Amino acid sequence: MSVGWNDNTPIYRQLKDRVIGMMLDGVLKAGDALPSVRQVAAEYQLNPITVSKAYQELVDEQLVEKRRGIGMYVTEGASEKLLASERERFMREEWPAMLERIRRLGIDPAALLAQTQAGGAA
Repeated sequence: MSVGWNDNTPIYRQLKDRVIGMMLDGVLKAGDALPSVRQVAAEYQLNPITVSKAYQELVDEQLVEKRRGIGMYVTEGASEKLLASERERFMREEWPAMLERIRRLGIDPAALLAQTQAGGAA
């Protein structure tokens, strides 16, 4: 995880989002251990409570499980669950705005798809 916190979002949310990104990118897979709270806190100079809060949200969402005395682990099916929810969020929140922009600019969707498949920019 690279460091670069922004002031617009609480750090625990940013940390949680980075862990989620690592799961979606396949860096963290089912059964993989997350770095310890102490390790992350020390490495990124964060309060351990901040790291714990991010990890707890991942536990609450059943993406990570606590194994008493040994750490936090990515749950089976976590990446699939994340992928499904991210796709649903994209279609609900991001796609309508993109589609409206495409229409506003007068871009032909078929031409856009053809250019995208050919590897060019729209």
